[in-house]
Amino acid sequence: MRTQRPGAGPDDLRRSKLPAKKAGRQQVKRAVRTRGDRTETRSAMANALRSVESGDVAEAEIAVNAALSTLDRAGQKGILHKNNVNRRKSRMAARLNKMKAASE
Repeated sequence: MRTQRPGAGPDDLRRSKLPAKKAGRQQVKRAVRTRGDRTETRSAMANALRSVESGDVAEAEIAVNAALSTLDRAGQKGILHKNNVNRRKSRMAARLNKMKAASE
């Protein structure tokens, strides 16, 4: 609980809640703004994974490159942490390389 200054009235107590309310409003705006980017990233990753599992090298390379691009964008915008982005990119590239080696 916040300690009151001597002579602090009810207006001071109400005013102390304003920053929390503003932070809540900002969080809602941020969530709406990032939802589409998160969805786009997940969809690109799913498409890349499907194309890698299908075995078509040319299609898989195109899909993986698109997924890596969306991951980079999500990392730059702060939607995903940079280490998370790098881990996902590494795993996707490893799957693609494994598929290429198996197809040769």
